[in-house]
Amino acid sequence: MKIVIAPDSFKGNMSASEAADCIAAGIKRVLPRTRCVKIPMADGGEGTVASLLHARGGSLKTVTVTGPARRPVKASYGVINNGRTAVIEMAAASGLPLISGSLRNPMTATSYGTGELIAAAIDAGVREIIIGLGGSATVDGGAGMAQALGVRFRDRAGRLIRRKLCGAMLDSIAAIDTGNMPGGLLTTRITAAADVSNPLCGRQGAARVYGPQKGATPQMVTRLDHNLRHFGRLIHVCLKLDVMKLPGAGAAGGMGAGLVAFTGASIRSGIDIVMQVCHLERRMQGADLVITGEGLIDAQTPFGKAPAGVARLARRLGIPVIAIGGALSDDARLFFKHGIDGLASAAARDISLTEAIELSRDHLADAAERCMRLIVIGGKISKKSSKFKV
Repeated sequence: MKIVIAPDSFKGNMSASEAADCIAAGIKRVLPRTRCVKIPMADGGEGTVASLLHARGGSLKTVTVTGPARRPVKASYGVINNGRTAVIEMAAASGLPLISGSLRNPMTATSYGTGELIAAAIDAGVREIIIGLGGSATVDGGAGMAQALGVRFRDRAGRLIRRKLCGAMLDSIAAIDTGNMPGGLLTTRITAAADVSNPLCGRQGAARVYGPQKGATPQMVTRLDHNLRHFGRLIHVCLKLDVMKLPGAGAAGGMGAGLVAFTGASIRSGIDIVMQVCHLERRMQGADLVITGEGLIDAQTPFGKAPAGVARLARRLGIPVIAIGGALSDDARLFFKHGIDGLASAAARDISLTEAIELSRDHLADAAERCMRLIVIGGKISKKSSKFKV
């Protein structure tokens, strides 16, 4: 029997690789001879670098960049394909975990460090960059990133803006000059990996949907949305690019729009990129079962998240899929319409979040064991009774 194990990370708890190990351990308790093919997944957020390095080999490079609160931070990016491709997580340089709770403020957070990571990768000689857009602390439309790549922004008096740009400063920009960007950027293909399709502004835009998660008050949300609208219009005027309604432009506080405008990037589904680089379809061939999962499975999971992409591919190949979540929401059953055949919760009883995290590895292995025992029972019934039909 061949089982493909392709979970996302359980955010803030287990990496995708650790989760795959736990699921495999549970399977082996029931069917010790099963061939478990572990393929850690990601959707552009946390774990994207680890997933692609696991699949393709490569190395990590660490550089010092400007964090979202303008303090130096050490950030790593992956290099694969014999040094030709860099894999960057925006969160490594501009992520919410890099700012302590009391200092989180999307009005003042800057994406400058992400631009420094891009520049470092280009200087290292890569010719392709994949940038995961999950987990950012910023709502600056990628203006800080663009500054780090040599874009010059001027105010209404024509003065060069030297302070690292942030969301609160976008409405002070009156002109954009891209003439000082590095030549290597022109020969580097950049792909933004996103798990959302939100536009830059409006009710579904970066500020209104994701600003509160980053610490924005209602007043901040209104100001940030106004500033992103101003920035989007300025990009249209100065660069002749319309990013206002571009799907995914609102990802990572508008970084999707910034990457398209200033680096010529394309925006793609993060899980689709990871599945392609990991050769998931080829490695699924001949599988009897696929097991995926993530920390919380709910109604949002089918839309751009890793388990949804895995399930979509498995359904096309005719392979049944089980998803195991650290927890299941009441509306998780909606996932059955998107390729999942079975759902399981790692926690077998009501417990606190602290206890769930402490026991997560044991619980995940136990959940995988329970799933396999039910499958074995189903097989026995099928052999015994001709009335058993699915």
